[in-house]
Amino acid sequence: MNLLLLSNSTTQGFSYLEHAENDIQNFFGSKPLNIAFIPYAGVTVNNNDYESKVKGVFSKFNYNIKSVHQVTDPKSLIKEADAIAVGGGNTFRLLQKMYDFDLVDLIKERVKNGMPYIGWSAGSNLACPTIRTTNDMPIVQPKSFDAFGFVPFQINPHYLDTHPEGFHGETREQRLMEFVEINPNLWVVGLREGSIIQVRKNEIELLGSKPARIFKKGIEPFEITSESNTSFLWD
Repeated sequence: MNLLLLSNSTTQGFSYLEHAENDIQNFFGSKPLNIAFIPYAGVTVNNNDYESKVKGVFSKFNYNIKSVHQVTDPKSLIKEADAIAVGGGNTFRLLQKMYDFDLVDLIKERVKNGMPYIGWSAGSNLACPTIRTTNDMPIVQPKSFDAFGFVPFQINPHYLDTHPEGFHGETREQRLMEFVEINPNLWVVGLREGSIIQVRKNEIELLGSKPARIFKKGIEPFEITSESNTSFLWD
């Protein structure tokens, strides 16, 4: 499989997806591509506006973006596309719509057969076995929390270490420790903003300057960098 999984789309000091432009171009290459875009996570963003925003970035590299909401048969668009892009927003709404339009199995099949997949935030959550490590509020209830399962580990996008002064709720780390306590067989990658996971076949690479935080039951949370051996995540 060929996956590019971004923690986020907007980073301080950069315009939309600008921090990842070099990685996007390196991932897809220099040839023109037709990319099917999934906008369903953008609950408060009009689908047309979302498509235009993403198209403005990808067109720089001669990649043509077409959103599935523009066609009467989204399956045909995905079948004919060279690659797929899944945008961020609310992960629960995204997965609900994917099931509503019966796109989950088709995308699984195409990506597992080599079609490049890029996702950011909610789109990265969908590459995991489930969406249960999203940060989002469950504003809707999809028929299942099961996602694509392209990778055998979970991602927590926008991972934060900060604990604001005077805040007495659980930290992100505490929440993820709760997850691994109940799901002892799953690794979780806390993916900080500006960071990217790239998968080429079975090789996992952490891109960006920030380390990622790793969680699993029975193991003290630890950091990995772009230089780390990540093969353990396939276990």
